Amino acid sequence: MRLSCPVYWLAASGLPATAVASSQWRLVDKGTVSSSPLLSLHRDLIEIESITGNEYRVGKYLKEYLTDHNFTVETQLVEPLELLHYKRQPPRYNILVYLGESRRTRILVSSHIDTVPPFWPYQVRDHHEIWGRGSVDAKGCVAAQITAVRELLASGDIGTGDVSFLFVVGEEIGGDGMRKANNLGLKWETVIFGEPTDLKLASGHKGNIGFSVKAKGKAGHSGYPWLGESANSMILPALVALDQMELPTSRKYGNSTLNIGRMEGGVAGNVIAEKAEADVQLRLAAGTAEEAKKAILQAVNTIDDRLEVNFHGEGYGPVYIDSDVEGFDTVVVNYGTDIPNLNGDHKRYLYGPGSILVAHSDHEHLTASDLEDAVRGYKKLILVALKP
Repeated sequence: MRLSCPVYWLAASGLPATAVASSQWRLVDKGTVSSSPLLSLHRDLIEIESITGNEYRVGKYLKEYLTDHNFTVETQLVEPLELLHYKRQPPRYNILVYLGESRRTRILVSSHIDTVPPFWPYQVRDHHEIWGRGSVDAKGCVAAQITAVRELLASGDIGTGDVSFLFVVGEEIGGDGMRKANNLGLKWETVIFGEPTDLKLASGHKGNIGFSVKAKGKAGHSGYPWLGESANSMILPALVALDQMELPTSRKYGNSTLNIGRMEGGVAGNVIAEKAEADVQLRLAAGTAEEAKKAILQAVNTIDDRLEVNFHGEGYGPVYIDSDVEGFDTVVVNYGTDIPNLNGDHKRYLYGPGSILVAHSDHEHLTASDLEDAVRGYKKLILVALKP
């Protein structure tokens, strides 16, 4: 829908009240983006490709940006990922940010700076939509969080020792950045995590278990199949069994879901496949990770006990999230986050601009109004968390 004049959103549109706090689409162009600290920061972050494993440049940009705005910035080196699409594994690091010398603060505001592939460039469309990889997940959160804290500092509502930032790498592949952050030796009363929630407070999210299934056969000429054994033929029945597993459900989190996301096997149509592999993701609505792993192993081994199952990390069951702040709609989300990867007994909130329904897609986008409303939302969460 193309706009030539401001278009007003009414509550009757069915959108949540928190999403229409500004009651108006914010019309943007190159000039308004460049003149806005929020929109220009968001643009700059999106323009830097930061697919998981390649976060160095966006981390360097944030370090310089926040240092220039009088924050103290620490970096924490995170081990490189062995990724085939990078000939040289670049350095990568988490970024801890605070005011003055007080690295111990009451509140932590956190999000991730990596994105899924492929990279999509920054664009403004229809005078109000901002497109690009990470525009929603999760550079919109990063930009809104930084802007919210800067505005609270400028107004005198917060000061030294109140709030710090932690921007991590690796959230999209296993959460190695957040797990490494546990080595910082810090604790907080409250942690506000940034992910796209449509400007609602998430009250929980499903558990997450990632794993691979591997088969090893014997190569040979496809005209003489008895001379070899196809790894593809070995793995396919196991994948069907996994796809047909009876998965747990719950009233709050709904149905567990299993996705066979990637399959690879063999080298050519006239060669018996020697190797085959599949990557699978389970979103768990009930039960524990250990119970789910046991069921996965049983399903695979019942088909062929020669198949190899490798779990990507420990995994986790459904995650409870605090949602006790008035004035926000609430939602349960199906995706995973870094929340279970950060140790501690802190209160935890999950909030951010944009919809997860467009994240990870070729049409990832949000509106400028979403970002501005998110700034107001983060400011409110911070101030509520600071109350005695």
